[in-house]
Amino acid sequence: MAERFSGVVLRRNPDGEPLPSPTMGEIGLNHFAPYLMNRIIARWNSNMAEELREYDLTTAKMRTLAVLSVSASLTINELSVFAVIEQSTMSRTLDSLEKQGLIRRTPRAEDMRIRDVTITEEGRTAFADFWPTMYDSLLHMFDGIDEEEYRAFTGTLHKILLNIRKHEI
Repeated sequence: MAERFSGVVLRRNPDGEPLPSPTMGEIGLNHFAPYLMNRIIARWNSNMAEELREYDLTTAKMRTLAVLSVSASLTINELSVFAVIEQSTMSRTLDSLEKQGLIRRTPRAEDMRIRDVTITEEGRTAFADFWPTMYDSLLHMFDGIDEEEYRAFTGTLHKILLNIRKHEI
C-alpha cells in the first residue's frame, strides 16, 4: 500500500472544538492503528493455532492456560475478560480443559453459583511445554525492536486499553 498521508491522524483542537476528520483515504490503512493491530493479531493467532495443533491445544485453550498460569484463581467472567474469549466459548473451552485434566472448577463456599477456575499441575506442564514456542514467536514478532521500544509500546497499549475498556479488570 502506498504511503499517502503525511498529515496528523489524531486531530485535536486545544479548545475542545472538533476539527474536521481526515478521510480513511487520506490516512491510509498503513497509518490507521486499529487496522494494523487487527492484522498483527490475526497473524499471531493464525501462527499460534498452527503451532498449538501438536500440543492438542486451541487458541482459546492456550489463552486460558496462559492467564491461569499467572493467576491463583479466577471466575469464569474474569477469565473471559483476561483471555479475551466470549463467555459461551469460555464455558466450552473450560469443559474441554477440565476433561483433559488441565483445569479445575470449584464452587465457592459463600456462593455456590460462582465457580473458581484454577490450573492443575498437568495444566501448568502443558502450558510450560508450549511456552518456549510462544516466547520464540514473541521474539520473532519484535525482531529489531529493543527493550526500550518494547516497553514504550506496551505502555502505549495500556493507555489505549484504559481508554476503551468496559471492565474494571
